Amino acid sequence: MLDKEEYSNEQTVESWVMEKCDHWRDHFTNNYEEKFDEYNRLWRGHFSAEDKTRNSERSQIISPALQQAVESAVAEIEEATFGRGKFFDIRDDMRDEQPEDVIFLRNQLHKDFKKTKVRKSVAECLLNSAIYGTGIAEIVIEEEKEMRPASQPIMEGQMQAVGVNIVDRTVCKLRPIQPRNFLIDPVATSVEDAIGVAIDEFVPYHQVEQLQESGVYREEDIRFDRYDNDLNADPELTDQPDEKIRLTKYYGLIPKFLMEKEEDFEADEDDGHYIESIVVVANGGILLKAERNAFMMNDRPVVAFPWDIVPGRFFGRGICEKGYNSQKALDAELRARIDALALTVHPMMAMDATRLPRGSNNEIRPGKVLLTNGDPREVLQPFNFGQVGQITFAQADALQKMVQTATGSVDAAGIPGSINGEATAAGISMSLGAIIKRHKRTLINFQESFLIPFVQKIAYRYMQFEAETYPVSDYEFEVTSSLGIIAREYEVTQLVQLLQTMGSDSPLYPVLIQSIIDNMNISNREQLQQVIAQASQPNPQAQEAQQAELQARLQFQASQTNALNGQAVESQARAEKITQETKAIPVELEIDQINAATKNLKAGDADDKEFERRLKVTDRLLKERKQNQDAAVRADQADTNRAKAQVNEILTEVRQQPTENRPN
Repeated sequence: MLDKEEYSNEQTVESWVMEKCDHWRDHFTNNYEEKFDEYNRLWRGHFSAEDKTRNSERSQIISPALQQAVESAVAEIEEATFGRGKFFDIRDDMRDEQPEDVIFLRNQLHKDFKKTKVRKSVAECLLNSAIYGTGIAEIVIEEEKEMRPASQPIMEGQMQAVGVNIVDRTVCKLRPIQPRNFLIDPVATSVEDAIGVAIDEFVPYHQVEQLQESGVYREEDIRFDRYDNDLNADPELTDQPDEKIRLTKYYGLIPKFLMEKEEDFEADEDDGHYIESIVVVANGGILLKAERNAFMMNDRPVVAFPWDIVPGRFFGRGICEKGYNSQKALDAELRARIDALALTVHPMMAMDATRLPRGSNNEIRPGKVLLTNGDPREVLQPFNFGQVGQITFAQADALQKMVQTATGSVDAAGIPGSINGEATAAGISMSLGAIIKRHKRTLINFQESFLIPFVQKIAYRYMQFEAETYPVSDYEFEVTSSLGIIAREYEVTQLVQLLQTMGSDSPLYPVLIQSIIDNMNISNREQLQQVIAQASQPNPQAQEAQQAELQARLQFQASQTNALNGQAVESQARAEKITQETKAIPVELEIDQINAATKNLKAGDADDKEFERRLKVTDRLLKERKQNQDAAVRADQADTNRAKAQVNEILTEVRQQPTENRPN
């Protein structure tokens, strides 16, 4: 708990803030300032005497390998974020809200972001993060007069007056902050965890004067401050600007008893020992503003993200830090070679000083005459230090590969043997896969730590100060970033290879075509997408024609089936008739013979008992044979009925099958 007795009665808000800031400045100077300055020189290609690797170095060349790595990585993340135009989306989980509000808010935010050039500011933050390891930005609220061309009728509508309509609007801008101008509690790992953060920098005098006139800052007498060169935006400039003011903006917790000393401050009952406040101090001791944090969500208007996380530290690890050692070794190799060339390429001459005329000019140039006392072959002797070893070329190439390995960047020529044509397809996939994973890791970190919080905070400020334009509700923001250039080209290659394995009639073929066009960075991509969408939509006339053709085909198949069924039934009936007629012929002949014999016997000998007995036996045998014949006919009829039933079942199953599975 903070004890008031630790502070004297003369302690003020501005002295407390500047004491914190001076302590944080010392921590930054002792641990980061020298390294950040060297990272900036390596990226820009500026030589400094303190960058020498040996005292005898004369060359000042700096290899562009690290510059290429920084710009390649930043371009990849920037393309992945803004390559599709709209880089975020909004979702509303409230059931009572209308989707029109979400669409309007998203479109309005995109419109205001375009007007305030947010993309340019985010790109600068990405560049700072790649160079120094951390990207930092401040959300600034400004009052602007928006001018719009307009016309209105005059003289009872007979003429039109042309002019402009001026509307006062509150706009939110994203202002990138150099790490040298950002101060934070050394034990904190994020902006929210720190007791406070401060932006300590030089600003033009007229900006402070305008804010004083508008009532944002207090009316205080402020003079120019031109002495502290550590706060300059570009400390390498020889002639720094003069009309500037050191402005320290503190966002964080302030002891309550210090805030109560301010005239315009009113404490609340629920205030604790610390109060979230905004304090602005000019030239290290002039208080311009001290008030409670008045933002709707009580958040700090600062967003920051590390390019690569260093556990337990706020400042991250950037591209320059990753490739620092490889870059220094590469520069030392190149400078040593250039220094050696000066000894091997340029001619040198050894002379006997005792046999040269006194006061002669010993400079060697074409066409010059050298006077000697004696034989010139004995007085003058040209010599050199040999030739530069060819191994330095291979060493420089290997060191450049080390820079690419450390930073994960790929130049135009590709990593030799792994990305270019010297490698196999599997080797290319493995190499690109590792590079894409590193970029995606940085992209996710950038989105979650910087992009989404930045969009949320700006949306909340617009809801607070532009409530007439922006609907106030609890929205959830989502990032809609895509793949970068390298990942996109790699994915297109894989999709094309997959497309070659299937025919155009496959249902996956149009889906793959759509995916390829989505990943291509061509000017008429949207037009191609519309054409594919229209082609995939069904044509009503074509559908009707196809339906009519299907019905006709089904009817034709049904008629063929009925004709074949009738022919089968007719053929079966004809066969049964022939069979029955064939079976009946022997029985009829036998009956006729018996009847004829009976007539003859009756006429000759009617009293023969034995004949009558035989006649009865014959009649009984004929009746049994007739019954067996009738049973066989009934059995054949039953078999015919069963065959007809099976044919009907088969026809029913054919009609119930889908169209594409029916037999032709």
